[in-house]
Amino acid sequence: MADPQATIQAMLDDLVASGEEIGLQVAVYHHGELVVDAWAGVADAALGTPVTPDTLFTVYSVSKGITATALHILAEQRKIGYDDPIAKHWPEFGQNGKEGILVRHALSHVSGIPQMPPGTTFDDVIDWSAMCDRIAALTPLWSSGEIPCYHALTYGWILGGVAERADGRPFARIVEEEIAQPLNLNGLYFGVPSSELGRVATLEEDQALRDEPPGAIPDIAPPGSIGDAQMNRPEIRGACLPAYGLCTTARSLAKVYASMIGDGVDGVRLLPPDRVREASTLQNDGIDASSGFPMRFALGYGLGGPDSFNGPRLSAFGHGGYGGAHGAADPDYGLAVGLTKNRLVVNEPGIGATWHILQAVRASLGIPG
Repeated sequence: MADPQATIQAMLDDLVASGEEIGLQVAVYHHGELVVDAWAGVADAALGTPVTPDTLFTVYSVSKGITATALHILAEQRKIGYDDPIAKHWPEFGQNGKEGILVRHALSHVSGIPQMPPGTTFDDVIDWSAMCDRIAALTPLWSSGEIPCYHALTYGWILGGVAERADGRPFARIVEEEIAQPLNLNGLYFGVPSSELGRVATLEEDQALRDEPPGAIPDIAPPGSIGDAQMNRPEIRGACLPAYGLCTTARSLAKVYASMIGDGVDGVRLLPPDRVREASTLQNDGIDASSGFPMRFALGYGLGGPDSFNGPRLSAFGHGGYGGAHGAADPDYGLAVGLTKNRLVVNEPGIGATWHILQAVRASLGIPG
């Protein structure tokens, strides 16, 4: 069997040397042990700043898996229920036909409000309270629970908003106190502290990604709203954006997923097995109303299956991000992985660095698929 650390480190070195990648990290836990801790390249191409294990990367929708984990922790604490109407905790949300939207609907992308509020600007998203108010005023595009449509940006304000109202703490603090601190993570931020901004890698968006056609539903992710020019801004890095603004390391990402399977990691199991099974049970298996692509979602996590970055087994769960970052767990094989990177490329099954790295991780550990 190949040595996982040597195999993945060589891959990363080759990807950087070839120019396919700029900087990236990969961390892998296997049955609670860190078996891969690899990094390569530069965090900022203009400055030549090297990637280190502590470099923070913006991981886009990988954020959604961490946000979902925070919701599951609150559910385990009985502060929130999956079948609670969001308006039970957030009365203002219940206007304009949203009284029946459940926490479950939002987690599984069937709430009916994937669209951004009209006229939202790049600067509006920095104001957490104002954005929550704007989301609460939306009118659904269709009845909740009926039509799958990926909530690219609204997911964060819906779920972060209901979480903090059910719990009483700001959402970023919930994540810090319930996930980052128990696991002693080396960086997992919804809002990077000013003292840590120097650790954040600079993103570089590939032209092919910029040219991708928009989906059929307008304003799900307005053009330019998540591009490198926007996301490299310090004020965006410092904002709480639970759908797409997480800044983290591969070590931290992998450790979160490792803490939810097997015996956990370093003596910590964030969620008990029955909660994880419920959280990773299929909820939504249909065609996305905007993109036209298949969706396979549990309560906040994408699931494994044919051509899934999470792996071929339906029991595997995790979340990818725009441009290629990924975090996932395969409980059947005790596998947890985090992958972070700063060159944003088209990310499709079977092609590209992310797919090949994840495949190599499994192969080096003797894990099928």
